[in-house]
Amino acid sequence: MDPMNAVIWLIATPLLSVPVVYLAGRLVARKAGDSSTINPARWVALAAMLVTGVFLFVAGQSVATTSNPIGMTVETITLRFDGISLVLAFSVWLLGTLVILFSGPYMKAEVGEEKFYSLLMAMIGTMIGLGTAVDLFNLWVWFEAMAISSYMLVAFYREEPASLEAGVKYLVQSAVGSVLILMGIVVVFMYTGTLNPDVFRMYLMPWPGLIGAGALFIIGFGVKTALVPLHTWLPDAHSQAPSGISAMLSGVVIETGLIAMLRSLGALSEVYNWGIILVIFAAVNMLVGNLMALRQKQVKRLLAYSSVAHMGYMLFGLGVALSFGQSNGAAGGFFHLFNHAMMKGLAFLGVGALLYALHLARGDHSPLMVEDLNGAARKYPWVVLTLSIGLLALGGLPPLAGFMSKWQILVAGAQTQNVWMIVLVVFMGLNSVLSLGYYAPLVNRMYRTQPSDIVMEGKPVSWLMTLPLILLAFGTVVLGFYPALLNWLTKPAALALFQTFGR
Repeated sequence: MDPMNAVIWLIATPLLSVPVVYLAGRLVARKAGDSSTINPARWVALAAMLVTGVFLFVAGQSVATTSNPIGMTVETITLRFDGISLVLAFSVWLLGTLVILFSGPYMKAEVGEEKFYSLLMAMIGTMIGLGTAVDLFNLWVWFEAMAISSYMLVAFYREEPASLEAGVKYLVQSAVGSVLILMGIVVVFMYTGTLNPDVFRMYLMPWPGLIGAGALFIIGFGVKTALVPLHTWLPDAHSQAPSGISAMLSGVVIETGLIAMLRSLGALSEVYNWGIILVIFAAVNMLVGNLMALRQKQVKRLLAYSSVAHMGYMLFGLGVALSFGQSNGAAGGFFHLFNHAMMKGLAFLGVGALLYALHLARGDHSPLMVEDLNGAARKYPWVVLTLSIGLLALGGLPPLAGFMSKWQILVAGAQTQNVWMIVLVVFMGLNSVLSLGYYAPLVNRMYRTQPSDIVMEGKPVSWLMTLPLILLAFGTVVLGFYPALLNWLTKPAALALFQTFGR
């Protein structure tokens, strides 16, 4: 198959499956409250993801082996599948497939189950499409399409006031960010007369207006990327959404926002040294995210705040790469992007399995509290084991995947031989240790305390929910021992980053 056709079908397959998934579930006669009836929507969605994986393999193989992007232009619309597109598409496809598998028992017999899977497929397709957008306006269009589907998934439990509140907060803040992005695009068009970076980049000058446009892009995309102080929607949205969507929001949606921000700033690479700005946000995100996570009593809110900190690690690696030309920093940043999708996906799905067993299976939508986890390993050994691996990997415990990507970023920062960067390397290392202050107590609580009453009364966890946890835990361990296995993904992404910024 031609790689360009593979890219087109890679984007089109999830999007075309949206009405099919919805109708497959909607047209099946289901008795109200009959939980024994299997909704075929999830199996259609899973089949669509498997087909998408075939096209991803064809397109990805071309980019990984040659490091050359696959491009196509129709009128003013340009699609380019490069190393950055590949790392995003692979992360979205992997986590999305496992979330669909996990959500079968989790969402069984929920009102509007077919809507859940169709919206999830829409979100997956738009994220993959966003990764291929080159010109600024189409980047914004894909970004908005992704946002629309994610709004409705955050507020999926529409009968729960907290869920609706989280959805509204997410909608309002994201809408403001989108308006700022559009204003930045207008400014760029006023100065250049075009929105295609391939055309206008060579003629750019450091005009104040274009610097202002870059600032608007940072703020606008920074809302979705959870840059501090634009992150306030995140703990509510992550904690109130279905656990599979929490995994997607934390694992790939905020990272898609990061990719969109990099694409837009790359278009203005000649205007300002944006790498320094990324490093500053990195330090703030690490500190605020870890300090806020330390004081949380709800488990999903704790994990949400830890995502703020982990975005800081990615920003540091990418900022070092752009400011000092350190390719290891770029590769480490993208390595951590993929690892975070895997580790945080594992953590949210593991917590989701316990939330389902202890609360949702009994019709209780109350949040999972830290004390609910007491002694959970006695009754749910596999779930707790995999969850513990994810938590310790997020904390940077060697030799798990999280340690390896953090280490690569630290080494890149030290190799700059810049005093301020070395200070930030130490700061990043201390923050990684600080994060164990909230990850390790959770693991200790699950293994070394007596089971709580709610654990003893908990429902069993389906093997369909446990299988994705085992697969993600296995990947976390293997990449910790053999990080070079992902070089085919991270090296083309690092090269594409420098090409995006005209380096």
